[in-house]
Amino acid sequence: MKHFQAPLGDEVLTLKAGEMVTLSGTVYTARDEAHLKIMEEGFPFDPKGAVIYHCGPVVFDNRIVVAGPTTSARMNRLTRFMLDAGIRGIIGKGGMSSEVREQLKGRAVYFAFTGGCANLAAARMRLTGVHYPDLGMAEAVWVIELDKLPLTVAMDAHGGDLFAAVERNAHFRVCIQPVRPAYET
Repeated sequence: MKHFQAPLGDEVLTLKAGEMVTLSGTVYTARDEAHLKIMEEGFPFDPKGAVIYHCGPVVFDNRIVVAGPTTSARMNRLTRFMLDAGIRGIIGKGGMSSEVREQLKGRAVYFAFTGGCANLAAARMRLTGVHYPDLGMAEAVWVIELDKLPLTVAMDAHGGDLFAAVERNAHFRVCIQPVRPAYET
């Protein structure tokens, strides 16, 4: 398993969809409202090589209690400006659009983290700061230090896309070999 350190450089562009990696270093949470505020006011951190985690963590007593991913597709239309600014990695769940897949080419990757594993994520995180606390806990941009968070490369910088491959395969199988319900046997 390959290990990467954020901020990321060109080495991340060699990854292929389906590879398992671990990631350490600084990441920034950002959901819908944070994306919009960054678009309006600019980045409160250096975006070059940065990693965005689509997450609204639960923070209590200055520590992360749980930090599961949120559905990344909500940020499809808000991703291009992030990539244009130099973001090299996005972490989330559920995949992103074919437009984002094209936007990633030659410049960034999308990492999938399994939904429902918020405690595992929090165990590999240390809170180091916050931007835009006025947006509330879920929407603020939390600055987090990761320690070997396990991730899957779901969309690579070459157009590879695990989610699209699964969808194609599922449609192919349904069209070619219809599944009969158990009660019809």
